Amino acid sequence: MSETEAAPRILILGVGNILLRDEGFGVAAVDYLKEAYHWPENVRLQEGATQGLLLMSELEACDLLVVLDVVLGGKEPGTVYLLENEDLSRSLSFQGSMHQTDLLQTLQVCELAGCRPQCLAFGLQPFDWRTMQVGLSPGAQAMLPVFAEKVVAELARRGIVARRKATA
Repeated sequence: MSETEAAPRILILGVGNILLRDEGFGVAAVDYLKEAYHWPENVRLQEGATQGLLLMSELEACDLLVVLDVVLGGKEPGTVYLLENEDLSRSLSFQGSMHQTDLLQTLQVCELAGCRPQCLAFGLQPFDWRTMQVGLSPGAQAMLPVFAEKVVAELARRGIVARRKATA
């Protein structure tokens, strides 16, 4: 990157419904990444929960959107997915699950406005996303460090490097 080139603005967005066990995994994952890693100044980490169109100004302000969510991909619970382009529709937040306006619609509105960011999603095949209960299932909770390591490794491969915080 040249001295005149600005660093790309990156938003890591944890989404999902925390009232439905593992559907809140994306929110828990972004919180874990905030607590466990130091991030470059051009990277913001944010909980998106189920905000849909309310996130439009946040999406307009980034060059790369990294979504953390759950994915119904048909594999074993605990499977970690990396989704891009047309595969994004497999993420629950891109289907509108319990959301009034889903994330895919919000990105389409951004595209119409001429400001759609590049997008990729990391997702976890949930263990339990149907039980109305706050808090992750034990299986999903145990996957947080593994999931975070995969997110950090893939972003590092793309030139976005986070450093693990020292443990006390």
